[in-house]
Amino acid sequence: MCGIVGYIGKRQAAPIILEGLSRLEYRGYDSAGIAVYDGERINIAKAAGRLKILEEMTHNGETLSGFVGIGHTRWATHGVPNTVNAHPHYNKSETIAVVHNGIIENYIGLRKMLKEKGYEFVSDTDTEVVAHLIDYYYKGNPLEAITKVLHRVEGSYALGVIFAEHPDQLFAARKDSPLIVGQNEEGCFIASDVPAILKYTRQVTYVDNQEIVRLRGDHMHFYTVDEEEIQKESVTIEWDANAAEKGGYEHFMLKEMYEQPKGVADTLLPRIKDGEVVIDELNMTDEELLSVKKIYIVACGSAYHAGVTGKYVLESLARISVEVDLASEFRYRNPVMEEGAMVIVVSQSGETADTLAALRESKKRGFKVLGIVNVVGSSIAREADSVLYTWAGPEIAVATTKAYSTQLIALYLLALKFARVRKTVGDKEFAGMLDDLKKLPDQIEMLLSNKNHIQKFANRYIGAKDIFFIGRGIDYAISLEGSLKLKEISYIHSEAYAAGELKHGTISLIEEGTLVAAVSTQPELFAKTISNMVEVKARGAFVLAVTNEGNIEIEKAADYVIYIPETNPCFANSLAIIPLQLFGYYVAVGKGCDVDKPRNLAKSVTVE
Repeated sequence: MCGIVGYIGKRQAAPIILEGLSRLEYRGYDSAGIAVYDGERINIAKAAGRLKILEEMTHNGETLSGFVGIGHTRWATHGVPNTVNAHPHYNKSETIAVVHNGIIENYIGLRKMLKEKGYEFVSDTDTEVVAHLIDYYYKGNPLEAITKVLHRVEGSYALGVIFAEHPDQLFAARKDSPLIVGQNEEGCFIASDVPAILKYTRQVTYVDNQEIVRLRGDHMHFYTVDEEEIQKESVTIEWDANAAEKGGYEHFMLKEMYEQPKGVADTLLPRIKDGEVVIDELNMTDEELLSVKKIYIVACGSAYHAGVTGKYVLESLARISVEVDLASEFRYRNPVMEEGAMVIVVSQSGETADTLAALRESKKRGFKVLGIVNVVGSSIAREADSVLYTWAGPEIAVATTKAYSTQLIALYLLALKFARVRKTVGDKEFAGMLDDLKKLPDQIEMLLSNKNHIQKFANRYIGAKDIFFIGRGIDYAISLEGSLKLKEISYIHSEAYAAGELKHGTISLIEEGTLVAAVSTQPELFAKTISNMVEVKARGAFVLAVTNEGNIEIEKAADYVIYIPETNPCFANSLAIIPLQLFGYYVAVGKGCDVDKPRNLAKSVTVE
């Protein structure tokens, strides 16, 4: 959430910054602003709403001349989304401008102190406190002032700062909010994420916690919060810049759904070698894997739903106890963790604040942590003991599709690896599972090719007020994600329930014409799920069923059936989720919703 872009160099800064911000729109925002030094003063332009308003206001940056500047897309936390609260923020003499991602937790106390010193505030934000605090400590040395501020503030931040008195320098600092820097022959850049600057450079350096960067037009220097200079290594971004473009699709979300076969194959196939699952990134011997007594999977949102599936698959195949936690609950409930446990944290961005906090809490307690992430060099990737990358490529749409699908693959591979080491799956069964996994990319592609049927069905429910998803076991996990996909992009109230819980209250919500999507992919649970379908149909529900080829018995209880290809029941989520993704997408499109950027949501949730 929120996006920062900054530039200093030989070219006009404003057009570069605005273009970079446009490539960060997927992160979620409600206002935008830009500050550029024109040779005499720092000029700021801000606007509530979409970035397009700011672009039109500044004629795509042409009205803001200058070679150093910072820009920001804001997702409101402190203060309503309006022009006054939008970033950048000035100091009192308008000689310092600041953009900020994150939350300053002690801003109230700092604000009170600054008011007593004579500072006046025009916004309700915590960020304006940072601007005035830098001013308070500034005595001509920007680096010294920034370090003093960082010692005073508590919370999370990624900062971009420019000084009118030092127009040849751009400063950035970071703690718990993502920040990268890059350089080419024409200048230096700061950004919240790689897509913002990938057009200009593939060499990026990840700023670590409590580090400060001073950028000039032709070089960068890195410092600790104690002003000690440090050396940093850059990394080369390998993926194609075109991967972050729509490529002719109406929305990024649709494009990314169609990229799922490739993402699944890229994550899966390199880790199957000579009939075995080989995960070199684990950095664990078979003996160490065998010594793991319990697994905790910790994640948020869709990654949590992938973790729920992971629990069922790991327990079924490897016969190891697995506990799944929402990261926002795990980090605060003071969990009792068993000795010999392993923690798996799952995050698309690798920057999810609650998941990152759970990782740190687990490491503090002495537990080994494996990160499953999609972004190379992200905070979780750097801080986990080992990392299993999902090779989904850049995901721009806020509602995840391909990252979720590749997270499932990573968890399947882990389950099979544990099962092999623990000898809980026979050779023939193991080989059959590998064959089923290898078929998934083609099967997903086949399901995507049937989009027209799902689109027609979705058009019937554009005006729906409530939709329910039910399932048992892995089908419940599928239902959780199917429901989330629908609600987050279409704004239709949707809930997922374990089908066996219907009669414990939820069935009272079923009315004539209510759509109930019943997921039934687990053969041993077919009969039970059909009973639940009959229950809701008897109360007037229209039942959509997602089930396996050959389960024609379900047609007696369902009004509309979507069949998925045959696969091992443990891997059914990878197929059953595809029609549910498409259903949610086409309902949202039919309603005219902003599919890629749903209201109030952000791609990377870097605050609590």
